[in-house]
Amino acid sequence: MMRTGILIFFLGGSFFFSQKKEEDSASLISEVKIDAYKKPASFITSTKSVAVVSGDLLKQNTPERMLKSINQVGGVRMEERSPGSYRISVRGSTLRSPFGVRNVKVYIDDFILSDASGNTYFNIISPALINTIEIYKGPESGDYGAMTAGAILLQTRNTDHLSLNLSIGSYGAFNQSFDFSKQSGRHFFEIFHNYYRTDSYREQSSVERKQVYLKDRYNYSEKGILNTMLLLSDLNYETPGGLTLEQMKTNRKQSRPSTAVLPGAKDQHAGIHNKMLLTGISNQWNINSAFSHFIMVQGSYVDFRNPFITNFEKRFENNFALRTHLNYTKDVERLSMEWRLGFEGGINNITVKNFDNNGGETGVPQNFDQLKNLSGFYFLSQKLNWNEKLFTDISVSLNSNTYSWERSYPDNENGKVNYRNQWLPNFGITYLFGNGFSLRGKIGKGNSAPTNEEIRASDQQFNMNLVPEYGWNKEIGLRKQFWNVLFLEGSYFDFRMKNTIVRRQNEMGQEFFINQGNSVQKGFEGLVESKNFKFNSHGLSQFKFRFSGSFYHFRFKEYIQDSENYSGNNLTGVPATTINSLLNFVFFKKLAIDYSHFYTSKVPLNDANLVWSKSSFVGNIQFRIPVDFEKTRVYFYLQVQNLYNTDYVSGFDINAFGNRFYNPAAKRNFTIGANVNF
Repeated sequence: MMRTGILIFFLGGSFFFSQKKEEDSASLISEVKIDAYKKPASFITSTKSVAVVSGDLLKQNTPERMLKSINQVGGVRMEERSPGSYRISVRGSTLRSPFGVRNVKVYIDDFILSDASGNTYFNIISPALINTIEIYKGPESGDYGAMTAGAILLQTRNTDHLSLNLSIGSYGAFNQSFDFSKQSGRHFFEIFHNYYRTDSYREQSSVERKQVYLKDRYNYSEKGILNTMLLLSDLNYETPGGLTLEQMKTNRKQSRPSTAVLPGAKDQHAGIHNKMLLTGISNQWNINSAFSHFIMVQGSYVDFRNPFITNFEKRFENNFALRTHLNYTKDVERLSMEWRLGFEGGINNITVKNFDNNGGETGVPQNFDQLKNLSGFYFLSQKLNWNEKLFTDISVSLNSNTYSWERSYPDNENGKVNYRNQWLPNFGITYLFGNGFSLRGKIGKGNSAPTNEEIRASDQQFNMNLVPEYGWNKEIGLRKQFWNVLFLEGSYFDFRMKNTIVRRQNEMGQEFFINQGNSVQKGFEGLVESKNFKFNSHGLSQFKFRFSGSFYHFRFKEYIQDSENYSGNNLTGVPATTINSLLNFVFFKKLAIDYSHFYTSKVPLNDANLVWSKSSFVGNIQFRIPVDFEKTRVYFYLQVQNLYNTDYVSGFDINAFGNRFYNPAAKRNFTIGANVNF
């Protein structure tokens, strides 16, 4: 009854609270410009199902992670199995992701964070580096390639800035970041550094991350811009492992205990040690008023080590990627046209060695393998704008993916798999009826090949029978701005997936993947956002509110495993309902309070739908107050996470062997800090 009362208060009383930071404008999201990878458009006229995580939303979080900010987007969930271990679910895409970000293409400015197989080490990125995020939901094909879940564009700063952040928190948390960006002559450069550590809530779950990011934007002529980037990251985090329900009830803080057959996570010093170097260079050349050309090349190196319960894995990756496109624009009376013809491709080379894990030290060799993945796509897109009323975005891409593998120990084996090339069309249309009201429709096909971690999963077998999943997505949506006060967005989609990839675990806790039937994914996503209201009052000075949510009907179709028929079951790991809110208000023209809530309905934890999680309702609150010292402003803040001390799980291990589904999240915890803006 108490939780129900809180939920009613939260939903009913939300309209009486809110805030916005002093430096924010009063503009609504409908007035925001999205980049769409160098195809700018206003949000309200965009044909895409896009969400913007602004710098304002990113500031709602604790400094070391952006989980709560991304979770303010309907249809998107960032999950945390353990501190440092993140997944991003876009419309249920984590069905195949035991850890990491898969089936979602991730870019950072001009560059690509995802490797050629589709895997992304999202957790190497410090949230303080990111200024805004654009999230594209559903198959985009065309400019972004093949992924069925969508694409994420991370954008760093593009204006002068100098800041220092220091914070401490519960469980020994310490975070420090330095960010300096400046326009100097023809150069705009940024220098960013971050250090973060915590012991975390559970046993065997400490985290340490070090990161350096450098970039330079050089306007070497009126027609040309050269961008360079260097990212260095050193991430170490322990992995406590999943618990059974009984173990979680007995002691939420414990790591996975030992059994009669296997040692526990603490005994084996289970964890991830990931060092990554990513560097790249891009050039934008405006040939004349009609033609322009873009080219980007990049390379990365990854040193990845994973002591696990049953083995110690060492992985070394070399990656290379290229993106180039020729652009043509033309205006004829009331018609504005843009064309783009391009190519993006990548090569991913992996050497992976598995040993026995002797208490965190390598033991007897198990398997030594090499894997090479090549992927790429040619794309052609056309964007039309007729009389600032009718907007279309038409694109098609030809996608290819192949991999070869070789086992050098204990046997000598090799093989090669070529997936069939896929033509992926995408068509979107928006009609602007008047100022602040648009309707849009979209249809597109997506195709997602298995990642390296699925081709060769932790069972150390090459799965040559695994094939890409694919499907068609259809959706309609509306965006409506009511005067300059309120913005409303709603969209309905229907996505039919074929050859759905699902995760399995064997009796040793090792994972493997199979194509299992089809799925039907239908859903509604909504957003309501107010402007930043300002008052001439000594009490309440400003307030703002934001609500988002998703309501899904996701089902397996034609899914038979052995003698069991799971057709009609709920899609594993996907909640039917999520409701999020952010209430911002400012008192006395100084004290800012951010009050957020996240409701998640129960989640099916296995394909048979025999085990479900409980629903959860989590609240956070943040207090901020600025203090000025001559030319320096210091924001002091206090954040309380899990305000109501809820027992909940922020990332499940779905289809886990032995019913070890649960990774308990921290109870009520605190962060205090200061952000110094010079």
